[in-house]
Amino acid sequence: MLMAERHQLILQILEKEGKLIARDLGLALSVSEDTIRRDLGKLSKSGMLQRVHGGALPRSPGAVRFSTRPQASSIKVAIARAAIKMIHNGQVVILDGGTTTLQIAKEFPLDLKITVITNGPPIALALAEHPNIEVIIAGGRLQKDSIVGTGAETINMLQKIRADYCFLGIYGIHPEEGITNPNLEEAYVKKMMIDRSAEVIGLASAEKLGTATTYTVGAINNLTHLITEKKISAKILEPYKKQGITIMQV
Repeated sequence: MLMAERHQLILQILEKEGKLIARDLGLALSVSEDTIRRDLGKLSKSGMLQRVHGGALPRSPGAVRFSTRPQASSIKVAIARAAIKMIHNGQVVILDGGTTTLQIAKEFPLDLKITVITNGPPIALALAEHPNIEVIIAGGRLQKDSIVGTGAETINMLQKIRADYCFLGIYGIHPEEGITNPNLEEAYVKKMMIDRSAEVIGLASAEKLGTATTYTVGAINNLTHLITEKKISAKILEPYKKQGITIMQV
């Protein structure tokens, strides 16, 4: 079998199974485990999958500049509206920077009286004219691609807060590999947001589930809730439920 044919077959197996184990794959394809590791390394470098210990997982959708992300897709609106139903007057809410959390900010009713802490300048701007929401910006060094604040100043500010809820945008989430992010500085900030919140609500569209990327934010049991799409099967969601996560499908 030619290498290109083997690579294509590996990707087909990954799409079907959702996970690759190097040892088992070598036996299935009648090649050595070393050959499989080299194959997985090449496919990882080309962005086709994410290497993990002993094998590989689907790679989460790549980081995209904030300005080119879909801003108000139907699923983002549905997730945002489900999230808002959890929030009550007087609460302190962390919104991490991202297009789904931005949609939450845009959907807040005008009579809602809460405090919002965010490292996302677009979210702060979206709430600037809201009559009843106090906005606190966790500043720091601006990540120009994702338009979020990161670094020591952001983390130090978050350490001084105790929030009722954190609404967390997710790049990749997998039952074994946890919550992951393609940017190390953003991963640190997301971890601090989790640590400073009583409840953590992950926001993930279908293509994010079962995937991983470079940097670990935390284990899936850091989430108390996960809001995702209706079309995701019970089988895929079962490992998350077993960790005590409340699943909301919209």
